[in-house]
Amino acid sequence: MTLAETPNHTRSGNPLLNLTYEAAIESLGNDYYDEVEAAEFPQHILRWRNDTLLPKLGLDPQAVTDEDFITAFGQFQGRKPFLALRYHGYQFGQYNPQLGDGRGFLFGQVRGTDDTLYDFGTKGSGRTPYSRGGDGMLTLKGGVREVLAAEALQRLGVRTSRCLSMIETGLSLWRGDEPSPTRSSVMIRMSQSHIRFGNFERLHYLKRPDLIKKLLDHVIAYYYQHLHGETDKYALFYAELVKRVAELVAQWMAAGFCHAVLNTDNMSITGESFDYGPYAFIPTYDLYFTAAYFDYYKRYCYSQQPSICYWNLEMLQAPLQAVIGSQDLQAGLGKFEEYYHAEYRNLMLKKLGFENLSLPHLDELLSLTITFLHESQVGYHQFFADMAGTFGRTWRDDPALVMNGSDIVPGAGTSPVFDNWCLLYHQILNHLDPDELDIIAKNLVNNNPKTALLRPVIESVWEPIAEADNWQPFKELVQKLQLGE
Repeated sequence: MTLAETPNHTRSGNPLLNLTYEAAIESLGNDYYDEVEAAEFPQHILRWRNDTLLPKLGLDPQAVTDEDFITAFGQFQGRKPFLALRYHGYQFGQYNPQLGDGRGFLFGQVRGTDDTLYDFGTKGSGRTPYSRGGDGMLTLKGGVREVLAAEALQRLGVRTSRCLSMIETGLSLWRGDEPSPTRSSVMIRMSQSHIRFGNFERLHYLKRPDLIKKLLDHVIAYYYQHLHGETDKYALFYAELVKRVAELVAQWMAAGFCHAVLNTDNMSITGESFDYGPYAFIPTYDLYFTAAYFDYYKRYCYSQQPSICYWNLEMLQAPLQAVIGSQDLQAGLGKFEEYYHAEYRNLMLKKLGFENLSLPHLDELLSLTITFLHESQVGYHQFFADMAGTFGRTWRDDPALVMNGSDIVPGAGTSPVFDNWCLLYHQILNHLDPDELDIIAKNLVNNNPKTALLRPVIESVWEPIAEADNWQPFKELVQKLQLGE
């Protein structure tokens, strides 16, 4: 695999356009995409630039101006072709062959300093052949929500796409789920790949096993390079994808994140979070919490996410059977629950402060934690943040002092579950050397940020933007999310 500049790439003084773009997807040929044009916008105001990502691209943030972002990612000057990818998908369990990139396109692909190939994908860049009567635009609030979600998930250790830039475009949009007219934006999403389960499902629908194999070879060559040359690389690919997805959904569950639209066209072939439009973080440990108002039957509620991801992987087997034997597929999928439970246990115990996962009674402590959160309905994120904020060496001396100072825990004797939890935590601490308590304290702080991205928090920064064009609360919230404050 060699670096290759995309055809028609125009050199300029713009560092974002002078990156070495690879024609990876483009090299597959036009069975997989359509060439499209970007919309022209009446206004370009840079509202967000993710300077934390620029070093990963080999760029010094101080050498990239706001105008560079606007020229490249708002006016879309100096690069072509733009590719709208073709895909299908199961949406709320029903197969839909009328999909594809409907309000975005692949801007380009760049290899980072870590030798990973990254996609720059637009959102809100105008109509494509797959817009299905829509305007192809993104509301400004939708862009704000995705910036916030990506930064929050990144800080929580969840594999996720990130937002590289967001530009307000001056258009007025009409939406049924927002007060309208509402402002518009165009965003650049940076991810490991925009190839979805649905790209394979479309080819199966079209009865093109040859194109499935070609796409699968491409995926392995670019995103599973360590499998290249293995005689059973296809079976190994699926087995690893299962592991990645199982671990990803465990990360969501531990983070208290509800994706909301886990259709197969929103599942990345690299096992990365993206396209989480109406997402929400759970306020309490509510198994039936549902983020999308239109998910009437709670198909994608919080507790269903692991089983839905399993189902999506199972549906992917239909196209992959063109290349991979059914026994290998079943063997790969059969490890899903093992991978999921191991990762979930690991992450939750870290939230409880523990690095040494072989300590006695940890599984019992985790079970009591979940039971208490479920029965009490105290704030999910606040419970762990309060653990970090109140932890002290006195917890080792007296179980009555565990969580002392938190205003959300029940009074002594009012919750047998919580009292047992305090006693067990106290006992576990007494299995440790005193010096290890500093590690517990550090783990609690690192794994439990003070700021939780709950809906009222999002609204608290959107309201100043909508009413007074005041972006300061948004900027302050992003900084808190990034730093875990």
